[in-house]
Amino acid sequence: MTPKRILLTGASGCIGHYIAEALIQETEHELYLLVRNPDKLGFDYEARPGVTILQADLRQIERFADLLKTMNMAILAATAWGGQQETFDVNVVKTMRLMELLDPSVCEQVIYFSTASVLDRNNQILRESGQLGTEYIRSKYQCLVQLPKLAIAPKITTVFPTLVLGGDANKPYSHISSGIRDVVKWVDLIRWFKADASFHFIHGRDIAQVVRYLVDHPPEPAWFGEPDMQSTRRLVLGNAPLTVNQAVEEVCAYLGKKIYFRIPLSPWLADILIVLFRIQMAAWDRFSMSYRHFTYQNPINPATLGLEPYCKTLTDVLRISGIREAKNSGVVRSEPEVRENS
Repeated sequence: MTPKRILLTGASGCIGHYIAEALIQETEHELYLLVRNPDKLGFDYEARPGVTILQADLRQIERFADLLKTMNMAILAATAWGGQQETFDVNVVKTMRLMELLDPSVCEQVIYFSTASVLDRNNQILRESGQLGTEYIRSKYQCLVQLPKLAIAPKITTVFPTLVLGGDANKPYSHISSGIRDVVKWVDLIRWFKADASFHFIHGRDIAQVVRYLVDHPPEPAWFGEPDMQSTRRLVLGNAPLTVNQAVEEVCAYLGKKIYFRIPLSPWLADILIVLFRIQMAAWDRFSMSYRHFTYQNPINPATLGLEPYCKTLTDVLRISGIREAKNSGVVRSEPEVRENS
């Protein structure tokens, strides 16, 4: 296979580390990594020839206009998480500008990272995400609805990660992984409650496997003719859905904690606790409590592509995170509970 010229943004982030590492170690593609601070890179980008560091902020992307026209592929994993102006500039204005600078006759594919928070349970745009979401979520919503305007639009593969896990001594931890030990500390309290909610998760290394596959197997060009974007190439990245109750049961089994009974944590009880403890909640938090089931149709992970997943169960998550398993825990990997979308 002829090596491609690939631009990767966000290589210093959690997901970006896994993608860059996979592309460096497993391919011969010519890589261009756009990073603000190369000192934050925990992988060896000098491990082989053909890896070039472009030291700049995404907001300076016009500096590389000529270079971008030569790219066969772009993987856009860079994102800003907070600060209204920076978040909008990076996640919308400059991300769109970067894609405008690509040459549709040269570029085979753009892999654009959005977030599953902007989709509903049928993988369609969740309007509330653009109205009530955090600055990050609203910016991803705004960029998503503008993609069809681009000349490169038919070649965009938009990936929507669900809850992302990952990080180690050489990679930054995701927001979720950095809080796993806190969840374990609270499990003695959490195990007494039941909650009607569900979610997906996926590890950064598994995301890298999917991206690695897409690099060598670009989907067919999409037609961007429908206002609701039903025809665009969208891939939700995640393992099978898991209910909160299943998650608690699996964690307790791993830690050797018995569950004797559980109190249903109904929405009205949650509202009482919020008032009682004067908990400040943003509009998106309140919407999430009401929406509860952040599940999606046909999630993609290495297993669905015929590859071996790195992390597919919460038991895997706990082991990878260095949480010690109780002796004779009797962990059983049950099939995820199937729930009808309502």
